[in-house]
Amino acid sequence: MLDDRSKHLLKTLVERYIADGQPVGSRTLSRAAGLELSPATIRNVMSDLEDLGLIASPHTSAGRVPTARGYRLFVDTMLTARRDELPAAESMPTATLQGEQPRQVLNQAAQLLSSLSHFVGVVRVPKRASVFRHIEFLSLSQRRVLVILVSPDGEVQNHVIHTQPEFEQSQLQEAANFLNAHYAGLTLSEVRDRLRTEVERLRGEIAALMLQAVELGTESEAQQDAVLVAGERNLLSVSDFSHDLGQLRRLFDIFEQKTQLMRLLDVSHQADGVRIFIGGDSRGVPFEDLSVVSAPYTVDGAVVGTLGVIGPQRMPYERMIQIVDITAKLLGNALSQPR
Repeated sequence: MLDDRSKHLLKTLVERYIADGQPVGSRTLSRAAGLELSPATIRNVMSDLEDLGLIASPHTSAGRVPTARGYRLFVDTMLTARRDELPAAESMPTATLQGEQPRQVLNQAAQLLSSLSHFVGVVRVPKRASVFRHIEFLSLSQRRVLVILVSPDGEVQNHVIHTQPEFEQSQLQEAANFLNAHYAGLTLSEVRDRLRTEVERLRGEIAALMLQAVELGTESEAQQDAVLVAGERNLLSVSDFSHDLGQLRRLFDIFEQKTQLMRLLDVSHQADGVRIFIGGDSRGVPFEDLSVVSAPYTVDGAVVGTLGVIGPQRMPYERMIQIVDITAKLLGNALSQPR
């Protein structure tokens, strides 16, 4: 337990370090805190905070820097930004995020998070079963067929199929008409299973084409289980990382593989509001010097995914909370709009 004086000094130290990026000495802390305390008292409090594992002294400086535990205490108990002080969804312009297809809107959200934070923006793509409203086949050259799948919300998937026989456009139209008449409104997995049982009574080559098209659609459905990432290069200009190229390479590997990002965002999926994960304090964050600020977003009142900002521990948390919270509301509003 910290007394009020110790809390105030710790809060001031964290804020100064976030702002300046330099270890905070007792004189700087005394001036910034605005307290009438002697240098000896300041040094004693800093020593106590260090004993508690809340701050540490780098070898190259007499000043102190926050530890992961210190950041944790700061964001949990000392931040002044509160959720009820953030802008309401109805007061924000929905035109900030817009697109003909949901995927465009999700990509825009990742870019917005990155541009506002100057760090990395991540958006978890909603998990959902693909339902097709309409399908078309278009004959291309060299035994290739373009498959166009349209979902109920207007999202369009395009796939190219390589076929053994050369199909006439009239045959392709016949196949599309059959699928649209009998299977529209079903999930692609349901269509696939039904086609497999009915393949006997359909003409073999056309049935194989239909099944191949639906198989591609279900593969895309599995790939929806992904994270959109924007602004990885922003980390190159972060002084906390730029001195260690090995660490930067490991960070970029995480953004490339995305598995750990999905696990971390999945934890936030069940949360109510903004959550902060600090490396060294949270097992979910793979690097000690990283922090993640995340929040779920909703479509028509239901939580469908998560988004967030990834950056150094030394980030302006109050601003990141606002950016993440507002973007989550904007994204939910945009995806809830009728298409």
